[in-house]
Amino acid sequence: MNGGVLQNASPMITTAVSARQYSSTDYDNEVYDEVDAREVFDLIREVRDPEHPHSLEELSVVRLDLISCSDSDSSVDVQFTPTIPHCSMATLIGLSLKVKLLRSLSSRFKVDVRITPGTHNTEDAINKQLSDKERVAAALENPHLLNMVNQCIYGL
Repeated sequence: MNGGVLQNASPMITTAVSARQYSSTDYDNEVYDEVDAREVFDLIREVRDPEHPHSLEELSVVRLDLISCSDSDSSVDVQFTPTIPHCSMATLIGLSLKVKLLRSLSSRFKVDVRITPGTHNTEDAINKQLSDKERVAAALENPHLLNMVNQCIYGL
């Protein structure tokens, strides 16, 4: 997607978390199923990196242990870790994660996406952008940026 020189030409690839085991009640519409961290992880694990042909899970950008979720409080908090401290794609990655969750979860959830503390040179500025609803909405009005987000989410 980047088309230019890769900032991290040799990212470390990790083994994916094993597939979630489903029970018969997972498919039963009569049973209330709380949203949990694993479900949130499963929603975002296949989001693609904008620079590499790998998922964010494979690059350890998203990890299950960096997701917290409270169904009763209707809150989801996702931390992500860019592969390098000066990654210029961190904002696009965060925006892609936020959009994926906003499109996938019920509107009752407050979704926070932020950079894992201490892992990026400009994490405060990026976190501020990602937490500002108006900035996120304005970013998605840009057709080029929306196309890049959709490529990360859907691999288009």
